[in-house]
Amino acid sequence: MSLKVTFQDILLAGKRLRGRVFDTPLIYSDMLSQKVDTEVWFKMECLQKTGSFKVRGALNKLDSLTAEELKKGVTTASAGNHAQGLAYAASLKNASAKIVVPNNTPETKRAGIKRLGGELIVHGSTYDEAEEYAYTLSDQTGRVFVNAFEDDYIIAGQGTSALEAFLKEPDFDAVVVPAGGGGLLCGVALVAKAINPDIKVIGVQTHASPPWYYAFKAGKLVDVAYKDSYAEGLHGGITQGNLDLVLEVVDDFVLVEEESVARAVHWMAKEHHYMIEGSGAVGIAAFQDGLLESLKGKKVLNLVTGSNIDSNRLAQFTQMYGNTE
Repeated sequence: MSLKVTFQDILLAGKRLRGRVFDTPLIYSDMLSQKVDTEVWFKMECLQKTGSFKVRGALNKLDSLTAEELKKGVTTASAGNHAQGLAYAASLKNASAKIVVPNNTPETKRAGIKRLGGELIVHGSTYDEAEEYAYTLSDQTGRVFVNAFEDDYIIAGQGTSALEAFLKEPDFDAVVVPAGGGGLLCGVALVAKAINPDIKVIGVQTHASPPWYYAFKAGKLVDVAYKDSYAEGLHGGITQGNLDLVLEVVDDFVLVEEESVARAVHWMAKEHHYMIEGSGAVGIAAFQDGLLESLKGKKVLNLVTGSNIDSNRLAQFTQMYGNTE
């Protein structure tokens, strides 16, 4: 699929979403900044409605559907956060939403989908298997399949998170973005490059799910091995449409270890008193592991993307690292 989303589309999405999503806080992390000799700011999308930035894209996408399409309903596949965003957006439109998640989806995200009015379907051991089943449902029922990342309206909606941040602090030198399917990454990069083409945009994945890292290096889609991850929201494959856009607007990728993700989640709870999920912590992990040395002395925006973590997982991370600092 060829993506045609532009910075202007993000501006239009920002206008549509004004007052319907939270303008989430932008906070300066003095503790991390001192540790890594970099001016690090957190865009706290973990405090967004439904606990993640994903509601932005979902609302923007459903605004684009016709009354007839909304009457038939929507379906999607998700590791959890896109699902909650879509369930919420569909409820506001009085539309039915069938949500397919893989069986490793955290209980807190499953509960959120049901609480927000989505019909939860658990299928497959990976995101890709859940997605294949959701496409089948779409074909069988006539529902609109709402892709979590390869969609112009989704990308434009996600990009509004960066738009808010740059309106508050227009002089960032770089942006660090958790990279899953690429919807947020593409949207944020379009905003950053429109404001200043010299801004560096760096995506972060885990070694357990590294398709962006290797595809970016190769300049094409490549096969990679997947393992279980603490950052399950970033897990899964990528598509040609998003890759084509990323190759135009993203500067680099780094990979973090699972232990680093756990440590970063614990650090955020301990030092800033915010509960975040592994997917939202990978940027912090990259800083703490010294993977972003090129940004020393720079002013950097780091997207903290979600807060939907099971309490027992957070307790596990605290037990792992609570006595080591």
